[in-house]
Amino acid sequence: MKDLQNSLVGIGILDPVDISATAVHTDIDLQGFNSVVLCIYAGLDAGSGLSSSHKLVFTLADSPDGSTYTAVTSDDMIGVTVTGGIILTIDAVGEDNTLYQFGYVGGDRYLQLTYTETGTVSMPMAVWIEKSDGQDKPVIS
Repeated sequence: MKDLQNSLVGIGILDPVDISATAVHTDIDLQGFNSVVLCIYAGLDAGSGLSSSHKLVFTLADSPDGSTYTAVTSDDMIGVTVTGGIILTIDAVGEDNTLYQFGYVGGDRYLQLTYTETGTVSMPMAVWIEKSDGQDKPVIS
């Protein structure tokens, strides 16, 4: 069996918490790593019911310097078609209580994740990234 433990570094972006508002998480630093997976774990919605008027929209931007962010495109991501930086919309029953994973291959050092609430959403959620293919091994978190 190959060793994965010394090849990955997990970084918490949002500790498990009940989401009920818009938020921006900026300066997610990817320095020293060549592979990144963004993980969004959405729990069960207890709000008004997910719909086009009660939803969460996730956008992702990247930056080479941590000051000027640009919306990612489909070319920057694996496993998702991106429009205007939107990587995920949770707006229907059955889209909650799910783990979503997105590969980032854009090559910039920093990421910025924004989730925007429309209507009333009350959902436990956690967000983290897994960095891999580090320039130094074993990796140290």
